[in-house]
Amino acid sequence: MELWYTEKHSENVGITMKVSHSLFSGKSEFQQLEIVETLEYGKMMLLDGLVMVTERDEFIYHDMIVHPALFTHPSPKKILVIGGGDGGSIREIMKHPEVEQAILCEIDGLVIEKSIEFLPTMASEIDGSNPRVKLHVDDGLAYIRDHQNEFDVILVDSTDPIGPAVGLFEEDFYRLVYGALKEDGIMVAQSESPFYHPKIQQAMYANLRNVFPIVEMYQAFIPTYPSGFWSFAFASKRYHPVTDFDAQRAAKRDFYTKYYNEQLHLGAFMLPTFARENIAK
Repeated sequence: MELWYTEKHSENVGITMKVSHSLFSGKSEFQQLEIVETLEYGKMMLLDGLVMVTERDEFIYHDMIVHPALFTHPSPKKILVIGGGDGGSIREIMKHPEVEQAILCEIDGLVIEKSIEFLPTMASEIDGSNPRVKLHVDDGLAYIRDHQNEFDVILVDSTDPIGPAVGLFEEDFYRLVYGALKEDGIMVAQSESPFYHPKIQQAMYANLRNVFPIVEMYQAFIPTYPSGFWSFAFASKRYHPVTDFDAQRAAKRDFYTKYYNEQLHLGAFMLPTFARENIAK
């Protein structure tokens, strides 16, 4: 007997891959969590039946949610990650020597626990061994409400806008984020697929523009995400991700990035016409 996992990306389209065995299955207070071993993509984490990360292509997502903001901000010393319990974003943040503290605020402690157990290549910096990393198992909205004017960069590493992540796509949340950022702070959030989620994007970018003076979309190719064409929202109080980007500093980085580079940084903000038109003011 063969075991296959299928995720529907629309009523008529999906992605499917062969699974060798299940590593964990359990339900937390917030969601159903599974970790399975696949033949093509290695270990894969699912939340409520949807792909969150796989060992084979997670480097793309984590490179792109972290490095564009940290190479645009001239001095990113204190970083907050909301969500991101797999630890991949914190791993990439820790590559930047100027970062003094990174805080992971994940609502579901089970995700952190099982990521450390089964996904150590992603969770290597959230196992308690790095003094620059602080973990908080808490609701992101509640956390930033109590931590205003503290962060240089906030990364919203959330699931899709269902379940516990619904509030992370609303204008009230973005206003709290704005207040939690310092006067020149940057926020980045995953913003779904331009191909499959245009209405979600229209609402999200309208909400962001009601709060931030600078709002741009950028893109990445992530094979296991719907359509493979994924996007991120860059929202900033002061710095523009293209005109204020220091390409020389990014080029001189002393660490390896498997997807991100200084040329890709600029190219990622060059959107296809249909995606640009969908989120136009």
